[in-house]
Amino acid sequence: MSLRSFLERMEAKKEVLHVEDEVSTRFEVPFIIKKFDKEASILLFEEVKNYKTKVVANVCGNRKRICAALDIGHDELYRRLMEAWRSPKKPKIVGDGAVKEVAEKPDLSKIPVLTHFERDAGPYITSAVIYAKSVEGNVENVSIHRLQVLDKKRLAIRLVPRHLFKLWQMAKEAGEDLDMSISIGVHPAVMLAASSPVPFGVNEFEVANALLNDNLNLIECKHVDAYAPADAELVLEGRISATKEVVEGPFVDITGTYDIERKQPVVEVMGVMHREDYVYQALLPSGAEHRLLMGLPHEVLIWEAVSKVVPKVYAVNLSVGGSGWLHAIISIEKQLDGDGKNALLAAFAAHPSLKHAAVVDSDIDVYNVSDVEWAVATRFQASKDLIVIENARGSTLDSSADQETGLTAKMGVDATRPLTKPREKFERAKIPASERAETLVRKLLGL
Repeated sequence: MSLRSFLERMEAKKEVLHVEDEVSTRFEVPFIIKKFDKEASILLFEEVKNYKTKVVANVCGNRKRICAALDIGHDELYRRLMEAWRSPKKPKIVGDGAVKEVAEKPDLSKIPVLTHFERDAGPYITSAVIYAKSVEGNVENVSIHRLQVLDKKRLAIRLVPRHLFKLWQMAKEAGEDLDMSISIGVHPAVMLAASSPVPFGVNEFEVANALLNDNLNLIECKHVDAYAPADAELVLEGRISATKEVVEGPFVDITGTYDIERKQPVVEVMGVMHREDYVYQALLPSGAEHRLLMGLPHEVLIWEAVSKVVPKVYAVNLSVGGSGWLHAIISIEKQLDGDGKNALLAAFAAHPSLKHAAVVDSDIDVYNVSDVEWAVATRFQASKDLIVIENARGSTLDSSADQETGLTAKMGVDATRPLTKPREKFERAKIPASERAETLVRKLLGL
């Protein structure tokens, strides 16, 4: 259950595009990833300038591939995630693994870390799955964080005030640096688990193990008190300093705009281990893979919360236009007028970073922007169906919000059919189809 085994499966399905020409880690690899964002192909860069290591990107670039990684259908995805969140399973700790084939002293210049955008502060590791535990050892956490390369042995880590930040603060109060492992090149299930909004104290490696049907093995790190996936491509062993901080950024985040510069902790890299022929996994900031990994687990939270206030939720989409984070479209079945507004309020509560949300009926495709716009055009009245919430906590990634506090205004649009008018007033007109007409259409289309 490794990234490598998953790539072999995708290779057999012809979902891997091999880039054989030499490319640079500075802008060229990210430029190509960006150009293939909509196609969502896995990209394998065979010849990386100044490096022997291959680079792979866009592994989790679409929902279909994430479902394939979990061996489930699209309709099972939310349920499968919720089951793993609620019933995590402890992985096995093994003495050896493929990632231990090579152990060497830290030298980050040997790793093909990408510089993505023109104003980035430098090269950034963007697919880092980070494990750490509390000083007492009773709380473990796994999450994904961006890491700015400072020199051959040091990184700067962006700590959003969530679980890893809390563990770091606890270590600081005890006067200790925080041991951690940085795993790069892991199975999609591990990436998805590390992105999951589970409660503090739940070990996301246990969530990943549940998603992988008890097939995740971990190894103990040599230089720090931490664990890492035995089949990872590359693992860095490090410590988050309790005292040393640097200015981190600028860096492009999920919205495709530059996040602000902040003082952030320094990571001292103590050791490196990797497969003999390891593949470096890249993740393009603001790309399809970034949006899905960050947004998809929060779709599950929205789906669950809205399901408690309306009879049925058909679909949730944290949309591409909303960067997979700030905009949600939710299709529901309602029984009474007012259900749409309750659904909106539930969505905002479930995903605090959500800025704008629209609720539509089940006949509207939440993935089709024109369909959603049509529902707003024909079923929404701003004087009755609009919710505005001022000075609410939102996302610091929103350029228009207060990026220090996250304070923002939120808007909810109830674009469901009003029940006070006949249903047929809101149904799209249909043209009866004959077999002859359908045959002629197929002929004209060359089918």
